[in-house]
Amino acid sequence: EEIPIDISKDSEDRFRTWHFPRHNFTLMVFWSQFLVTGTERVINGSNSGIFDLQLDTIDHRWTHKLPGLDFAILSSGHWFFRKLYLFRGTNVAGCVYCNDRDITNLGLSFALRMSFRAALEQINQCQECRRLVTLVRTFSPTHFENGTWDTGGSCQRTGPSDEDEIFQVGGLELELRRIQMEEMERARKRGKKGGKWFEALDITMAMLVRGDGHPGSHWGNKWMKGYNDCTHWCLPGPIDVWNDLLMAMLRKKALLFG
Repeated sequence: EEIPIDISKDSEDRFRTWHFPRHNFTLMVFWSQFLVTGTERVINGSNSGIFDLQLDTIDHRWTHKLPGLDFAILSSGHWFFRKLYLFRGTNVAGCVYCNDRDITNLGLSFALRMSFRAALEQINQCQECRRLVTLVRTFSPTHFENGTWDTGGSCQRTGPSDEDEIFQVGGLELELRRIQMEEMERARKRGKKGGKWFEALDITMAMLVRGDGHPGSHWGNKWMKGYNDCTHWCLPGPIDVWNDLLMAMLRKKALLFG
């Protein structure tokens, strides 16, 4: 075991770097809601919760570090569940969860697909990223029952669900997982010539049965009293499996490539 050196973090703890000197290993976390550039609209001086997404411009806050990485894990999804306006250049390509008469509602799935496609293509185009290993962590499901997060939804289960329930309640989650898997496979085919390695850290199916693994009403957020957290996961808990899967994939990569 080794206690890392906390090298840096920003004021909101969204970008952070730790170094493990004995293992010569550096771990970095970059926070990017959409992987592509997303700008929240300010209305009457307040944040609106409405975002403009540039589908052809990658969020530089994570891409500028790519050349120095050996491994990269991409994950995104929940931020797409809000009103979005999708741009290509200065042209509006469509929207998500909007009712504008002159703008096509392209849907959440389209926005997620295009964002992952752009991010993975950026990695494939990175000339200084040869032999970079990129893992796409698939969609992490929520488990709100009897409502959504803001309409009284909760997660009171005390044990895993039956696997049969997955296909009854996990339709959208499985759809988003399918999109991520397809885009990862697309990037893998394109990346072979460039020496890049793409794989899926596929946690969706395993997490769909773990509605018992969220903080629920016990999350202790003093600004959100009365609401349940059925999105994030308890520690220790189901997401420990993510680390097990990650380690298995890294060992596989070491055996294949040395």
